[in-house]
Amino acid sequence: MNRFLLDTHTLLWAVAKPSQLSRNATQVIAASTNELVVSAASAWEIATKHRLGKMPGVERLLAEWDWVVEQLRAQSIPVTHRVALRAGSYVSRHRDPFDRLLAAEAELAGVGFITADSAFADFPVTVIW
Repeated sequence: MNRFLLDTHTLLWAVAKPSQLSRNATQVIAASTNELVVSAASAWEIATKHRLGKMPGVERLLAEWDWVVEQLRAQSIPVTHRVALRAGSYVSRHRDPFDRLLAAEAELAGVGFITADSAFADFPVTVIW
């Protein structure tokens, strides 16, 4: 597997606090042979949490989203109707809509999902940390 979706916190840490990443996550993100993807769901999550006052200090990231993603050698991917339908159909106690969208994207794309969040054990994704 050499294609990986970054969880929202993984994206934030990779940009602003790389020391928070695990050694394995750091190596996967840094390897030039790996393809990284960032979901539009992460942009939505960051913008929403910032608007609600739960995520201060991300103004530059939001204003320069495309540049930040490019600096990570990542590609932005949209949330499609297939992803939305899969996210809504998961039978899981986990209710966070952003996490459900990210899990569906990772599952449907067949990519590794780089996250430290143990909540993703409820989803059919390959977690990398």
